[in-house]
Amino acid sequence: MPVEFLGIGGTNDGSETSPRSGPSFDKQYTLRLARAHQEHGWDRVLFAYGSGSPDPAQVAAYVASRVEDLGILLAHRPNVSYPTYALKTFATLDQISDGRLTVHFITGGNDHEQGREGDRLTKDERYARTGEYIRIVKKGWTSREPFDHEGAHYSFRDFVSDVFPVQRPRPQVSFGGSSPAAYAAGGAEADVYCLWGEPLAETAQQIASVKEAARAAGRADVPRIQVAFRPIIAPTEELAWEKAHRILGELRQGGANPRRRPSGPPQNAGSRRLLEVAARGERHDRALWTPTAAATGGAGNSTALVGTPETVARALLDYYDLGVEILSARGYAILDDAVDFGRHVIPLVRAEVARRDAERAARDQATRTDHDEAARTDRGDATRTDHDDAARTDRGEAGRADHDAA
Repeated sequence: MPVEFLGIGGTNDGSETSPRSGPSFDKQYTLRLARAHQEHGWDRVLFAYGSGSPDPAQVAAYVASRVEDLGILLAHRPNVSYPTYALKTFATLDQISDGRLTVHFITGGNDHEQGREGDRLTKDERYARTGEYIRIVKKGWTSREPFDHEGAHYSFRDFVSDVFPVQRPRPQVSFGGSSPAAYAAGGAEADVYCLWGEPLAETAQQIASVKEAARAAGRADVPRIQVAFRPIIAPTEELAWEKAHRILGELRQGGANPRRRPSGPPQNAGSRRLLEVAARGERHDRALWTPTAAATGGAGNSTALVGTPETVARALLDYYDLGVEILSARGYAILDDAVDFGRHVIPLVRAEVARRDAERAARDQATRTDHDEAARTDRGDATRTDHDDAARTDRGEAGRADHDAA
C-alpha cells in the first residue's frame, strides 16, 4: 500500500509559538517553504483557508508555477463562492499545476469563524450544503454538455464550463470531520477522508465509521484515510521531550497569537474528541502526546508525536497498519521542522513500507506459484485417472471379445 506525506504551504514564518517576521503573504518565504518540502521527500502541501488570510488559490497558483513536482492540496470553504465559479478556479489551477491539484472542502466547525464571512447556517446544514457543492463541482469538472441543477442550496440552468482539469476524470476531493453528519457527507463524496491524530483505537473506530458511511451511500470503493500530527523530534528521546515541554510552555503562555485562542468550548466534534483524549491522559500508544491539544483548546491539528526520528517513524507506521495512506505533519518551527522531518523521518517510513510491500509481493508470488503447482498436480492426477479408466475399459472390452470368441 503506498504512503504519502502532506506538509503545510504556509505564507509566512509565524506559528502558534512564534510571531511572523514579515507580511501575511511573504512571497520569498512561501517559495522557500514549498521548495523545502519538494526537496525533502514530501508529496504535497496544504494551502489552508482562514477568513482573513491570503487567498489560498492564488498562493497555490503562485507556488505551482515556480515549484515543480510538488502536489497541491487547496482548502476551500463552500460559503465563499458559488460552485460553478469555484469549479472553474479549481480547473484552471489544475491546468497551471499540470495536474497536481487536490481540493479539500471545509464545512466549518465554528459558527463565529464562519460568520466572519456571512455564513449563518447551522453545522448540519453546512454539511448538507458541502455535499451538494461537491456534487456540482464534480459534475462541472466532467460534463461537456450544459446541465441544470435544482437543490436545497443551489439552483442554476444550462451551465457548462469551458475549462477542464488536466486530471481525468477529475482531481481528487478531500474532506474531514468527526460527527455523524461529517461521516455521511464525506463517506458519500470524498476520495480522501481527513482525521486529526487520535489514539490508535479511536482512529480505527473513525475509519470504520467512514467506511460504513461510504457503503451506506452505495459506493463500491471507500475513501483513502489521512491523519494529521504535530511531530516533535530530536536526536535523543530526552532532547525530544525537553523540546516538547518547551513548546508546551510557550503554548500555555498564550503563544504568538493569544487573541486567536478560543474563548469557549469548541463546537466541532473533532476538537471535542481531542480534548476528551487529552483529559484521559497525556501519553497514548507509542508516542502520541496530547497536552499541546489541551493547551490550544483542541484547535485543529494539535496532537503531537514526540521522540527520536525512529520512534516517530514507528508511530506513524502504527497508523499505516490501520490503513492510513496519507500522513500529514507540521512542526512549530515550520520551515526547519519540514526539513528535519523530511530528512530524518520520511526516509525511515518509506523504507519500511517498501520492505513490507516487497515481502507482501513475494508472499503473493509464492501463493500464486503454489496455486499453479496444485492446479498442475490436479490436472496430472485427472490425466492419470482418465488414462487408467481408459486402460480398464480397453481390458474389459478385450476380455469380452475373448469370451465371445470362445
